[in-house]
Amino acid sequence: MKKLLLLKVKVGIYETKLFHNKGINKMQKNTVMKKSADLKLLILIAAAILYSLSSTAQGFTSLDKAPHDISYYRESMVSSPLVKVIYGRPSVNSELEVFGTKVPFNEVWRTGANEATEIKIYNDVLFGDKIVSAGTYTLYTIPGEDQWEIILSSNTDVMGAFQYDPVFNVAKIKVQVKKAEKINTFSISFKKKSNNNISMILAWGSTRVKVPLDFNEQIHYADNYQPETIYKH
Repeated sequence: MKKLLLLKVKVGIYETKLFHNKGINKMQKNTVMKKSADLKLLILIAAAILYSLSSTAQGFTSLDKAPHDISYYRESMVSSPLVKVIYGRPSVNSELEVFGTKVPFNEVWRTGANEATEIKIYNDVLFGDKIVSAGTYTLYTIPGEDQWEIILSSNTDVMGAFQYDPVFNVAKIKVQVKKAEKINTFSISFKKKSNNNISMILAWGSTRVKVPLDFNEQIHYADNYQPETIYKH
């Protein structure tokens, strides 16, 4: 970059000397000005290419239009988390409803943007009527006008929903849709219902969906299910 700036300075000096030469005619002056302008253009192009290469070499990209976020649920600031969600947060500025337009009804959705949403469960949880072991899962959803289907899949680190395969389904439940004040950015949060019984809330536009997660130690295990330990909090 310093060499380019030095060359540009020299070009300016070269122009000044020529234009102060009393013997130069008008045609020569125009020729010199054209060559000078072409040289300046080449310098600017070279500078832009070097800047682009330098930025790429750093390995950084610009801020995503739908940046990723993390939502945790903890019993307190000092306690270990019970659940964590990593998800993309798309936004809209339209007055139209998101679901049924931007996000179609009755189709598998990544539950966010870019990579499919990932949910990490730190302890076994009762998800609907099924006990789901602690672990990391992909959170798929199938939005509907009146109810949603919520799916936990063992196929993780996937892009979008086009890699969805029901063979990897671990558990799924259906929940009702409720309406509330519109928000422009897709959001996931958690709300405590009772001791270790929480709701994961999915919200976008005026749509609200509450997904029950029961971490209560009083889970009724099946007769043939023998956990090594019963977790306590």
